[in-house]
Parts: sequence; C-alpha cells; structure tokens
Amino acid sequence: MTATLTAIVLALAGLGLLIPGAWLAVLGGSWFYLVAGALMLLTAWQVFRRSSSAEWIYGGLILGALVWSVWEVGFDWWELIPRGGIIAVLGIWLYLPFMRRQLLTEDGHPAPGLPLALPLLAAIGVAIWSWTGDEAGHAGSLPTEVVSAEPDLGPTAPPGEWHQYGRTQYGQRYSPLEQINIQNVAELEQVWQYQTGDVKLPQDVTETTYQVTPLKVDDRLYICTPHNLAIALDAATGKEAWRFDANSGLEPDRQHQTCRGVTYWRDPARAEGELCAERVYLPTADARLIALDARSGAVCTFFADEGTLHLESGMPYTPEGFYYSTSPPVAVGGRIIIGGAVNDNFSVFSQSGVIRAFDANTGALLWNWDSGNPDETAPIDWMNGETYTANSPNSWSVFSVDEERGLVYIPLGNQVPDQLGFDRSPAVEEHSSSVVALDVTTGQKAWVFQTVHHDLWDMDVPAQPVLIDLDIDGQTVPALVQPTKQGDIYVLNRETGEPILPVTEEPAPQDGGLPEETPAPTQPTSALSFKPEALRERDMWGVTIYDQLACRIQYHRLNYEGRYTPPSLNGTIVYPGNFGTFNWGSVAVDPERQVMFGMPTYLPFTVELVPAEDIPPPGANETASEQGLNRNEGAPYGVIMGPFLGPLGVPCSAPPWGYVAGADLRTGDIAYMHRNGTVRDMTPLPLPLKVGVPGIGGPIVTRGGVAFLGAAVDDYLRAYDVTTGEQLWQARLPAGGQSTPMTYEQDGRQFVVIVAGGHGSVGTKPGDYVIAYALPDGAEG
Repeated sequence: MTATLTAIVLALAGLGLLIPGAWLAVLGGSWFYLVAGALMLLTAWQVFRRSSSAEWIYGGLILGALVWSVWEVGFDWWELIPRGGIIAVLGIWLYLPFMRRQLLTEDGHPAPGLPLALPLLAAIGVAIWSWTGDEAGHAGSLPTEVVSAEPDLGPTAPPGEWHQYGRTQYGQRYSPLEQINIQNVAELEQVWQYQTGDVKLPQDVTETTYQVTPLKVDDRLYICTPHNLAIALDAATGKEAWRFDANSGLEPDRQHQTCRGVTYWRDPARAEGELCAERVYLPTADARLIALDARSGAVCTFFADEGTLHLESGMPYTPEGFYYSTSPPVAVGGRIIIGGAVNDNFSVFSQSGVIRAFDANTGALLWNWDSGNPDETAPIDWMNGETYTANSPNSWSVFSVDEERGLVYIPLGNQVPDQLGFDRSPAVEEHSSSVVALDVTTGQKAWVFQTVHHDLWDMDVPAQPVLIDLDIDGQTVPALVQPTKQGDIYVLNRETGEPILPVTEEPAPQDGGLPEETPAPTQPTSALSFKPEALRERDMWGVTIYDQLACRIQYHRLNYEGRYTPPSLNGTIVYPGNFGTFNWGSVAVDPERQVMFGMPTYLPFTVELVPAEDIPPPGANETASEQGLNRNEGAPYGVIMGPFLGPLGVPCSAPPWGYVAGADLRTGDIAYMHRNGTVRDMTPLPLPLKVGVPGIGGPIVTRGGVAFLGAAVDDYLRAYDVTTGEQLWQARLPAGGQSTPMTYEQDGRQFVVIVAGGHGSVGTKPGDYVIAYALPDGAEG
C-alpha cells in the first residue's frame, strides 16, 4: 500500500513538472523541468511495479538536478534549495528501509540503496557547503581616514540637535555625536517609549504609513502622525508636552495617509519666549499647512488664514483627496518652500506640481515655479481665477537648501499617467524625473539634471538630495548626491548641475511598447550605480520548484529586455520596480570621510497597459492604491502594476532583495554590499533567516562610526559599522520601522530614536510607537 501511495505522489509530482515544463520549453525556456517530470513519472511507474530500477532512475534525477542547479546558480543555498528541495525529500523517502524492502531486484532482493545514497550524499554536501558560504555581495571596507577635518554640515543645527528632516538643510543624515560608537553600541538599551494613540483604522487607505523622522530642538522632540497630529515630547523622558489635531479627516481617494515630518523655524524678528517666535509647520493630508507655536502648540493665527495656508489655491482641479503634502517643507530666508503629492495614475485631470514659496509670517505667496510653465515665477493671481498648469511634474519628497548659494534643490516626479509619454509638452519632457535647482529668492531655475529621459516607468526622483563638499584632487567641490529609484546615484556640482562622477548614455530597449509611443533611445547611467544586472530566466525563484517554474513561464510571457523595457499591453517586467532601488529614505553621507551608507533594494514589478474601454467601472469598495488597477481617467490606457510575485505570493526574483551598502563618493567605488534583514516577519513561522529583505526608510550615520537603520520588512532597528557594513546591534520593534531614525544629545546623554508604526503597502505591522535607546547610565564615553 505504501509503494502504491508513493507511486501516486511521484506521478502527481511528475505531472506538475512535465506539463508546465513542456509549456516553458515551447516558450524557449529550460528543458530541465520537462525532463525532470518525465523521470519522476518513470520512477512512479517503477515504484508501482515494485522494481528497484526506480532507485537508479531517481538517483539519476537527483544527480542531474544537482549538476544543473550548480551550473545555473553556483553554490547559493537560497537558490539551490527551491530547485532541489522537493526532489531530495522524495529521494530520502525512497531511500528509507521500509521503502527499499518493497522495491525488489530481479533476483527478489530489496533495493540496495546505493544508487540513491551517493546522489543524496552529494546533494546534502552541496547544501551544507552552500549554507556556510559567504553572504556578502561585495566584501570590502570604506576609507577610515578623515578627508575633511572641518566639514560643512549645513547651517541651523547645533551638534546635539536635529533641526531638519535630514538633520540640517543639507540632508546628510549625519550627526557629529560620538558618545555611541562602534565599541559600545552593542550595549544600547531602550530607555523610554511613547505611544501617540494614532493607529491605523479599518477605513484607512492601503498606504497608511508612519514615516516620520522626529526633530529635536532644545529640550523638545517634534513629530507628526499619519492622521496629522502634531506632538511635542520631552527629549529626556518622552513625556508628552503638547499635541495638536489638524482634523484632516479620512478620504478614500487619498493615495497616501502619512506625514514624514514637520518643519521648525525660528523667527529672528521676534523676542525669545514670545508666542510663535519658534514655530512648527504641519503639512496635512487635506492640503493645508498649519503654523503652530513650538513651545505650546497654539496656532499662530497671524499666518495665512488664521494660522492655516490652503494649498489647493490656484489649482486647476480640486477633487478631494487628489493633492496634499506628505513631506515637510523647507524654511529658509523667511520663506516656506513647499511642493505636494499628486495621486499617481488616477486621472489626467490632476493638480499642478507647482513649487511655491510663501512668507513664513504672513503666508503671502512670494513666487511659484511650475514645471509645466517653468519660466514664469511671478505669483499668479488665483483670487481672480488664474491657475497653474494642470498635471505638471510634482515633488512629493523632501527638499535641500544651500543657503550660502541661495539655491533650493527639488526632486521631481512625472506627469500622470506615469506609463504614457506620448502627450507631454516640451517643458514636461525636460523636467520629468529630474532634480532642479531654484533660486530661493525668485524661484528662477538655475539648472536641471534629468535622471530618466521620457520616463515611462514611474521612476520619479524620490529621495532628498544630499549636499556635501568633496575634496577632489586637492580642490573642494560643492556636490549634490542624488539617489534614484533605478539605482544610479548621481554626484553633481551643486552650483552648475554638471556631473562630478561621469555619467554615460547607454542604449535603451525600443521594442514591445505601444505603437504610439517613442521611447528614449538612450538613458543616463552614473559611474556610481547600484543598478542590478538584467534578469535572466535562471534568476527566477520560488519557495518550491513548482512556483519557481511558474515564475519562469511568466518571465517568458512578459516583455523584458532589461532596464527601461517599455510598458506594453502584453505586460512588462520593470526592474528595478517603481518601489525603487532607493526611495524617500535617501542615503546617509559622512562629510568627514566623504562616504555614503545606504540600503539598495531589488524587487521587480510588472506593468500591463489596459485599453480604457476594457476597464470595468469603479467598485463600491475601491480605495486608493498604487498597486493593482490604476484607472488613468481621461487617458486611452489604464495600468495594472505590482510586484512580480509567484503563485505563493513570494517574489519571482531570487534573493537577496535588500542590502546595506557603502561607497566612496569621491571615486564612485562600492566598498561593500551585505544582505540585510531576515524573513522573520514575512513567513508564518518566526524564522530569523538572513535572506536580505526589501525595505523602505532611511539610514543615519554618526561620527562614532555607526550607522542606524530600520526600514527592512522585519521589525528591527539595527546598527552597523559604517566602514565595513558589519551589523553590530539590533533591537526588536513592536511594529514596522519604516521610518528614518535620528539621534541627539540631552543632558549629556546621546539618544537614538525611531518611530515604529508600519507601512501599509509593504504589509508590516502597524503601530504608534516612538522609541528611544541610549547607553546604560554610567556607560557613556
């Protein structure tokens, strides 16, 4: 009876490989699955006949699978196991004594076992060898010597404070504190925890996320929450000082429900202690900007309309939930400069992506720079019906400022729809997916650098530009470091926009897209690039050989010719996907060593264009999301997009999906890339297996040589040696840590703080936690 059941299992397993394996072979893919399925079926027949020849056939299958697997992927355990795991398990079953006693030789003796034993020993040996292999992508180290003894860290933040989203207006995410260092960071312990009470609600949109980086000014921390509470905390204890509720409400058409931070500004014209001499500006999900007194939380009623600036003013369309600000504005020279997020792929009747400067005291409009009409920056008269250009590229991320040079640096997105480029104006084509430098006083454009030509992939520039002075060939060069979704990190002269590290134009795929589309013939690539190698069939992955086979079939059915393959009606693989190699978390830069630390992520997406007439009417329970069907109302095509996943919901591309990495900004050399994060919170079982997982969020670095990073889709905050990338410490978080941490000093003690609240689109655990860590009392120094 056991042999019969085994034969049935083998036959079903073989058919599961044979039939789709034949399909894969017809598509031009590997013949292995077809052959393996046939050998399994033949083994099943011999088991059913109780013949010991089943051992020889199946032993040959194990050995063949082993040789084929190593030929395809080398000794990578994570890629070998899906290929041979089930095959090996069935082989072990056949080798068990009670099975061998049922499989008889021609002279009636039990099967000897040797034909199975040797291939199984070889397979187990390779598995053990590959498990103990090196997990590093690159294993090296960054320079340890200080290049710039007196680096420019940017204005407005004393060493122990954190005044801007990236600590200073330069966005370096670098702290000169060194009480916590690589020698003692392993001793960090939690010292306080605060809960905001703002939790994810059942009626919230999918992308309800907690991405805030706290500010630290004097003895206070300032945060915002997804539903637009502004809160001040005591920096030493985490005790709440005040809170303000913007009452921004819920709106199902919002694509994002988040707040990355508030903006702090000190008014030099007001006496210390005077109401609103120090201010916190809170952006809201219903397109407002509210000015609050930093010490009490009271509304600064002299600002704009009784303390509130209405950002929908001057917009050509104003549907609820289509426009809002998710990132803090910058405050410079008595001006508040702000952009806004426009819902991706909802409608061509979208708001403008205009960048505006307002008087920090009165809220009066001082200038407006509209990427759809870039030469006219004088304030428009919206009171008399003037409006900005509809659907021009917008900026939803964080700006940086060089106050000395009078420039603000803006990362720009794309025009809706992101995947359709045949109806764009010359101005839109010039500014889409670029970084632009504007004059702080007038809004006039100083320069623009485009990171993707004729963007058809939603590769908007997502990250705050980082400003640093680089010492190159004995000269100090004012630089801007711009991470991108496609993996390139551009190092530009921030005065001129000219590349410091070389940028080359490389041929881009042209075929397979829409007949009315004309993709750009070339695309830029930086000398400092974390772009992935092009996907191959052998890079397809799965938990088992069966979902891996399904991914291989999908790989051949979808259009894919490498990075920048045009979107198509048939479906296209976009790799890196619009989740980005880098996203809003940007990178952290050490201005003394002139190196960067970042978290490149690799996750393919798929994009399928859908003719408008084939799109079903909206459903009653639809909520806004960048994944799934995007309707593109008013356009001839909608788009279906999301991660490239197999039948079991795991990525079709092989891990690692996430790294920590370090690079020298003067040379463009990548020193190391190490797998980062475990599958503990991605699987039903809490398995702490260091696969290298995706993440979204940002790092910080310190003079103590330590980098701190949450972000990964397992719930941890980790510390690393900036020089080598070696992990030095980790702390389990009560919710997803998809935010950027910060560090400060209070009463002689250095704290590290992270917000743990989860991220809706990556599915991490929601929460409302603000958590502080420090060295034990007496351990500082």
